[in-house]
Amino acid sequence: MMNSLKKIVLGLLTLLLVSHSGTGMSAQPPISQQPKNIIVLFADGVTGSQWEFGRKTSELIRQKPFLVTNVFMKTGHFGLMTSHPANAYITDSAAAASAMSTGFKVNNGAISITPDGQRPATLAQVAKAQGKRIGLITTATVYDASPAAFSVHSQSRRDSENIVSQYLALEPDLLMGGGAEYFLPKGVEGGKRLDGKNMIQLFASKGYQIARQPEDLNTLRGNRLLGLFANEDLDFEIDRDPREQPSLAQMTAAALKVLTQESDTSVSKKGFFLFVENENTDTAGHRNDAAALMRDLWAFDEAVQIALDFQKKNPDTLIIVTGDHETAGFSPTYARKTKAPAGAGNEMRVADQHITFIANFKMSLDEISNKLKAKAKQGADQAAMKAYLAELVSEGLPGLIIEPDLEKLVLETQAIDLNSSYLPANTIGQMIARQTGFYWASSGHTNQPVVVAALGPGSQLFQGYHDNTDFAKKLRVLMGVK
Repeated sequence: MMNSLKKIVLGLLTLLLVSHSGTGMSAQPPISQQPKNIIVLFADGVTGSQWEFGRKTSELIRQKPFLVTNVFMKTGHFGLMTSHPANAYITDSAAAASAMSTGFKVNNGAISITPDGQRPATLAQVAKAQGKRIGLITTATVYDASPAAFSVHSQSRRDSENIVSQYLALEPDLLMGGGAEYFLPKGVEGGKRLDGKNMIQLFASKGYQIARQPEDLNTLRGNRLLGLFANEDLDFEIDRDPREQPSLAQMTAAALKVLTQESDTSVSKKGFFLFVENENTDTAGHRNDAAALMRDLWAFDEAVQIALDFQKKNPDTLIIVTGDHETAGFSPTYARKTKAPAGAGNEMRVADQHITFIANFKMSLDEISNKLKAKAKQGADQAAMKAYLAELVSEGLPGLIIEPDLEKLVLETQAIDLNSSYLPANTIGQMIARQTGFYWASSGHTNQPVVVAALGPGSQLFQGYHDNTDFAKKLRVLMGVK
């Protein structure tokens, strides 16, 4: 009888906590609901349509369950949140991540600085102040909008040099991704810093192990790590050379090893805050590249598996799967095969055969675009460019038919419409859409609400429909900040 009564009381306390979660976040959860470790798994540009695409393609092609939908959404707690910034209806990544990190709306392009100039604490700063270790991982440059907004402040997301300098001052325990160019001074191969500082050496002087190749992650020995695996962004999963760049899952596993190294017992007992971003899902959306999106959703889900395996051994860990906004209005649909009148004989609906078709693609549209641009810079004439396009499509997009009207636009680097900004990738994406049904509304961000799914202590706070600023407020509560 007493056990039943306890369960009822605990249930009522949980409901009370949830009911207060959207009204200022002042209620403190019971100690049992405060996680020791927090892992934010962040798929940039992804929400409902992409998650469903990940589920369907994973089950069909990989014959594996998709953990985001089959575990987090099915057995955890999940909700939706808005994404608009302070000064517009459609957000960029900087503004969306800043709101999620600080609890305040900012203008597009700003990194955790409000329109009136305030610099509210970021989640990484809050976590560090609470004695937690902190880590940042991304497939983009480490100073890109999302990891920067979750950790530091800048008037502009483009101020890469300043953001890297702030990282050195913040001293996250772990920092991994691309972007070596703004860690190296101009004059050193690949370097772009104008202040003459070699930030890799400065990080090393503070006790960071430096990793520049995937194999370096096999010999981790300390409790601080700086991993830079490309001068700029890391490659799409469909293009990635595993000898040169680690997967998101490899980086996540390495991060968990580093963050749980016990050098200072007082710190290790307070756990960690880890931010893990796949930026390539957003870039694939911008390029209207369904095949690249599919592979990076799978790569993200493999990182989710690493986090879940860690949580099984460390149940005091909260894992949150989310993103910042939706990119490009991903819209698998039915459409006409030709411009002839609609009807049963002129209809195409996305089916398993179309998924299998794009699963055979071997190259991202970004890679094809870059190769075409490089060929044009070499002075190739129209005939040579046409032949080279056919060669690239045959090699990278086997089975795709090059349609004459779109071929002309590709070779001239012309847009189909005003909402196509990434050329010629968007035009090739339209070619794929016509032959598969994987259409896109644009090449930019949209207003679709973002999914938040969570497992672990405190996960119930993320149920319901909330503003993205509430994301920061909930995590501050769970970290014990009043």
